[in-house]
Amino acid sequence: MTSSQLVAIIRRLEAMTEATDNEIQVRRFEKEGVEKCTVTYDKSTETFELTETDTQQHYQFDNIDIVAMEIYDLIQ
Repeated sequence: MTSSQLVAIIRRLEAMTEATDNEIQVRRFEKEGVEKCTVTYDKSTETFELTETDTQQHYQFDNIDIVAMEIYDLIQ
């Protein structure tokens, strides 16, 4: 059985929320080497901002599960 991509995404997002070195954490998510989105986590507001690479649309989330599902949809 292959490992879950959704679990891997959630682990990366959790690492963003647990980081203590900066207020703002940024991660890039790719599919086959092509960037699909960038996610920023702002510790002061406890919100994620997802930016789709192709359309440059921005979405804000305060729920880690919802942002993980959006990332998963983009990299599928």
